Amino acid sequence: MKLQRYYVAGIAMTAAFALTACGSDNTDSPAAGGASAASGSCATGQLTAQGSSAQKNAMDEWIKTYQGQCSGAQIGYESTGSGAGIQAFIAGTADFVGSDSALKEEEQPQANAKCPGGQALNLPMVVGPIAIVYNVDGADNLQFSAPTLAKIFSGKIKKWNDPAIAAENSGAKLPDAAIQAVHRSDESGTTDNFTKYLSKSAASDWSYDHAKAWKAPGGTGANKSDGVASLVKSTAGTIAYVELSFAENSDLKKAKIKNGAGEFTELTGESAGKTIAGAKVKGTGDDVALDIDYATTEAGAYPIVLVTYEIACSEGSAKAAAIKGFLTYTSSTGGQSALGELGYAPLPESVRSKVAASVAKIS
Repeated sequence: MKLQRYYVAGIAMTAAFALTACGSDNTDSPAAGGASAASGSCATGQLTAQGSSAQKNAMDEWIKTYQGQCSGAQIGYESTGSGAGIQAFIAGTADFVGSDSALKEEEQPQANAKCPGGQALNLPMVVGPIAIVYNVDGADNLQFSAPTLAKIFSGKIKKWNDPAIAAENSGAKLPDAAIQAVHRSDESGTTDNFTKYLSKSAASDWSYDHAKAWKAPGGTGANKSDGVASLVKSTAGTIAYVELSFAENSDLKKAKIKNGAGEFTELTGESAGKTIAGAKVKGTGDDVALDIDYATTEAGAYPIVLVTYEIACSEGSAKAAAIKGFLTYTSSTGGQSALGELGYAPLPESVRSKVAASVAKIS
């Protein structure tokens, strides 16, 4: 079921991407429906980008729409993973990159060095709720707390009929079968965000902190988001974490998750948006890096979410006009409204407006 049907708060939805002056570098067009932010600004030129696989479906749709209405714009995005994307930006082989985590403290100065006179900005662009998916015959509508998930993914809970799982799923048909916990084998911002959730919400049961590379023992690794989804789809007894768009594309069962308010919450656009709306901006100046409260006590909030960032130079890039043009579209209400039908959630307006303001200053 698509997120757009549920997402009811935080962003004005527009019907179309209105661009009336495609082909020029700096001509802004009004958004469809009279939205206050520009819906896009066509710019000519070729851009090379890579990174997060979580945002691949969103990026494909954005590129198709933008190129279709902007003559002379050519954008390539390769799904290499967040870690590889950041390294490509630092190496100067990508014009902008996608990452499911903001730049680390040690990465920031290396990235800044590629932006003469400016800095590398962390720009939230895609809300990608992380679904807990599973393949257990006869067991539908399962739900989990953070401590139970931490024990499953660290190998402490080994069978589906374990008392801890049964206690949270009264009446469920839980088999006496081994659990196969699946994680990303490549470095991934999805892994970083999922393990942040575990470390902040189940600290006594998760001793591995958080990282883009999986650190807990055991389990089965799969490459990239589509690899995780495919393995769960084809293998009974599996459980994994994967972005909602991939869970929906593979028609996987999704669990309800217990939030800090004590509610087992279904993953919808509204419930994911409540968590992101409560995030604090930890970046300074035009940087919009977010600090997400994974232990949110907001009623109805779904706590396992990630934000995929576009990392781009505030100034100093030889392709600044082309980058600004494309990111103006993706951060517009029109660009964001396209995400719901792809298994993502639009940025809450409180965040979107900050991102759009930062993009407008790229030079």
